[in-house]
Amino acid sequence: MTHLVCETVIKGFFIVLLTACASEKAVQTPVGMTNIVQPIKSPVVQYPGDVVDQPSQTGKPPYSSKYEAFVLTGAYAHSPDLLKFIKHMVHQHRFSETYLNGLFSRASRLDYVIKLETPEPTTGPTKPSIGSWTRYRNKFLTDDHINNGVEFWRNNASTIQQASLVYGVDPEYIVGIIGVETYFGRNFGKTRIFDALTTLSFDTQRRSKYFMSELESFLLMARDEHFDPLQPQGSWAGAMGYGQFMPSNFKTLAVDFNKDGKRDLWHPHDAVGSVAHYFSKSGWQLHKPVTKRVADAKDPAAIELSTYEGNEFWQTYPNFKVIKKYNNSNKYAMAVHQLAQAIKSRYQ
Repeated sequence: MTHLVCETVIKGFFIVLLTACASEKAVQTPVGMTNIVQPIKSPVVQYPGDVVDQPSQTGKPPYSSKYEAFVLTGAYAHSPDLLKFIKHMVHQHRFSETYLNGLFSRASRLDYVIKLETPEPTTGPTKPSIGSWTRYRNKFLTDDHINNGVEFWRNNASTIQQASLVYGVDPEYIVGIIGVETYFGRNFGKTRIFDALTTLSFDTQRRSKYFMSELESFLLMARDEHFDPLQPQGSWAGAMGYGQFMPSNFKTLAVDFNKDGKRDLWHPHDAVGSVAHYFSKSGWQLHKPVTKRVADAKDPAAIELSTYEGNEFWQTYPNFKVIKKYNNSNKYAMAVHQLAQAIKSRYQ
């Protein structure tokens, strides 16, 4: 009898203990996370110098642990510059070394990216390119570009109007930028951004420091926005989404315009808001001129463009320079301007 009573008391004790533990876990569950199934994390052995990953200030969980590895392997296993970069990310931004070892062990060296970033040196004097503006213009001022621009505007009309009002940017230029950059989302690029930035950082010389900084921004963006850094695809130089933002521009200029809790440059609403924000921060003047055709280039602000029928001269204004902050090319800015005006005319 005494034995039975003791057994009953012990069972009751454990039931109370388990109930208390369950209640404590329920109280500690973060708001909004009750329906999220958390991945099972494998045990990780910490080496000296490793830093435990902390949740971001937004309350989002830290990045995935599926890439953790003790040793760096793969194409960059013997890169001293990458090892220095990993140490920097550990100490400066509290990444774990095991996570970065695993991530960079999956990086691919892209030979075509190296070739594009390292063009062959030219020999002999360069000749002026007759008709260069005509050829450039013909890439973007097509019926297909204009019609697709009208369709993009109609499909996102309320968002474009709202972005124009919020940021003080003429709507046709928001559409024009997206048209020149990605053909309204039809050409995001097919290069894995992580591979592109890793290759440019550790296998090229000309702008390696710049691309290393972009790689740093990209990894921070992946952690803050909680997405897998091996998934996004973009240009060979690491530009992303509808507006082809570089990671450093994402950090300061991308906006969550549809208010869904994340900044997604592959979503047209966030892309529209982010492009408008970019223009606004660069000094865009609403309803002010961009450029106009003139007879000659006497004014210092006038530019000269080569066509097959002779040279064209255009007077430029501050808004033209704002477009050039997106891409520092007269032909690029003129293509955005003319495509924007053509789409606006057909849209109306």
